[in-house]
Amino acid sequence: MSDYKVGIIVGSLRKESFNRKTANAMIAQAPQNMTFEFLDIGQLPFFNEDLEDQPPQEWEDFRAKIKEMDAFLFFTPEYNRSVPGVLKNAIDVGSRPYGQNCWNDKPAGVVSVSISKISGLGANHHLRQSLVFVNMHTMAQPEAYIGDAGELFDAEGELTQADTRDFFKTFIGAFEQWIANFVKK
Repeated sequence: MSDYKVGIIVGSLRKESFNRKTANAMIAQAPQNMTFEFLDIGQLPFFNEDLEDQPPQEWEDFRAKIKEMDAFLFFTPEYNRSVPGVLKNAIDVGSRPYGQNCWNDKPAGVVSVSISKISGLGANHHLRQSLVFVNMHTMAQPEAYIGDAGELFDAEGELTQADTRDFFKTFIGAFEQWIANFVKK
């Protein structure tokens, strides 16, 4: 088995983010041949094509990190039936300048996390649309819509639900197999 470097992109900047807690809980269930790195998107200046002649260093650093990764897991909350602006901005920064899309041909997984029962369905699907356009290979099954997130973690941020832990293990195992379809080492 090959080792896979997986970038984690969390669309919530909140300190006690349920998306970050979910990412950590899923990583804990991952096969040993996967390594993970959280890519910070909160510091990225808004994309503006006028800046491409002298791009901000944060853009350059982020684009370099994207290129280092074999695959990506995106964790998104739902804001107004879509993804947070900071997440969309990260996708835009990585896909530019035109013809230099850093996301191109990389495998991806999408997890939406919400305190509601709707579980971020709208954000999940909007994110998938953007990832298709930047030519990422987004895993179709199993889908991951995590609802009632406020009930899943204890005060220390640890996952308390055995059935959810089992699902995370299934999801991350399927994602490992998904990566193997596209990344040959």
